[in-house]
Amino acid sequence: MYRDGTISEDKFYHIGEYIPGSSLLVYNNTRVIQARLVFHKSTGARIEVFCLAPIEPYDYQLSLSSTTGCVWKCMLGNAKKFNTEYIELPVNIGTRVVHLRAQKGSQQGNTYSVHFTWDDTSIAFSEILEAIGELPIPPYLNRKTEESDKTTYQTVYSRIKGSVAAPTAGLHFTQDVLNDLRHRGIQTTEVTLHVGAGTFQPVKVEDANEHPMHTEIIAVPRQAIADIQAGLGHIVAVGTTSMRTLESLYFMGVRLKNIDAAAYRDIDTLHINQHEPYEREYSLSAHEALQAILDYLDATGQDTLHAETQIMIRPGYTFRIVDQLITNFHQPKSTLLLLVSAFVDGDWRRIYDYALSHDFRFLSYGDSSILFRRKENNITN
Repeated sequence: MYRDGTISEDKFYHIGEYIPGSSLLVYNNTRVIQARLVFHKSTGARIEVFCLAPIEPYDYQLSLSSTTGCVWKCMLGNAKKFNTEYIELPVNIGTRVVHLRAQKGSQQGNTYSVHFTWDDTSIAFSEILEAIGELPIPPYLNRKTEESDKTTYQTVYSRIKGSVAAPTAGLHFTQDVLNDLRHRGIQTTEVTLHVGAGTFQPVKVEDANEHPMHTEIIAVPRQAIADIQAGLGHIVAVGTTSMRTLESLYFMGVRLKNIDAAAYRDIDTLHINQHEPYEREYSLSAHEALQAILDYLDATGQDTLHAETQIMIRPGYTFRIVDQLITNFHQPKSTLLLLVSAFVDGDWRRIYDYALSHDFRFLSYGDSSILFRRKENNITN
């Protein structure tokens, strides 16, 4: 635990002792999909297709539930061998054999659009992934996916399919821990951010401003926004994905506050770019920003905010919503470590030196930390 410059340690199942009873715990309910598909051509060539995000239909749930075909943004292994009209993979689902076809489309950077079709319209794409896909565990584990990962690489509260990486801070929570928090009067609410492969992209430039952040899809129910607004000053983010979602809400609210209600219908997708928090001074309170989102949802008859965020939280960032952060110990030269550094006012090295000298485990299956933001640095909510 890191609080007011002091570092201490304890077992994770005691975490309820360190969270004030008036707090609101916000966790990411995304579920990792078995997104890696392996095809073999008749020549023996192995082609790996790693599904990153849906293109058509754009919505995750619509794409995963499609029974007629879908297009995904994918990374390809051995892409040069994917030079035929399509590649095919037989998939055993129950007593049936479904033939999945993949057709390579346009290239953008190191990704491609891939059009998937199959010959049984009673089968959804999610069923195909469950039957034949591999869970994409982090590359730094340097091993193949194991059967146990299907359980251990999911949080106990995961339910909305779409991530290609787990929100690993949540892996520490068990049902017993959650029950203990409820007994202590600690409230919980859910947000969804589907974690993309870009979370593993290292920062390779000296100036972090020049690092291109990846875009991720978020969904936040109206009730969760209302809960967060009521809990301002006592918000605990479980993981960097929850943190990025919560802090993105502020800037979405600022954007909506400056839009006349009559223009709501012209909004396509709310998108927060990585530099937006640093482009000017913001005077709107967090309460006002969240109210602007609630007003927008009410005016448009929506019960969930669907949006995109590319937000980059780095040293110099002013936190508007989150007061405490539960997170694992991250890789050097990562955007996640930049976020931690921003949250603890640059004191991350002392925290990490302590973890190293006390044999803490790092990364996805590693140990956890709870970090408190210095109250003197809070801004008025």
